[in-house]
Amino acid sequence: MAAVTSPETSPQARVYFQTPAGTAAEEPETPVRKQGRVTVKYDRKELRKRLNLEEWIIEQLTDLYDCEEEAIPELEIDVDELLDMPSDVERGARVKDLLVDCFKPTEDFVSELLDKIRGMQKLSTPQKK
Repeated sequence: MAAVTSPETSPQARVYFQTPAGTAAEEPETPVRKQGRVTVKYDRKELRKRLNLEEWIIEQLTDLYDCEEEAIPELEIDVDELLDMPSDVERGARVKDLLVDCFKPTEDFVSELLDKIRGMQKLSTPQKK
């Protein structure tokens, strides 16, 4: 169907084409690629270890604070930050500082956490080749 504008409404005549609904002229939808999107590959095994560690940390914190996950006080145990530290003594002190408002004993949690992160790699963004 074509619609022509009248000369009174526009100085030049324009033609608009419309396809009736339900006709085969509709194009199939294709996914739109976003420009500038970069995909980065990480070591899946290392990601799995990190995910398991984070789930373990949340489970331990819910036990330490006797609450649900949503009610855990705002604290961030940054594994990469801990891995950057030169010794287990400094790592342990950092974690204990983060858990200063916990009334339950945290020594077992800290020692288990240090055991679990020993040998892990930092998750840094790989450089382009």
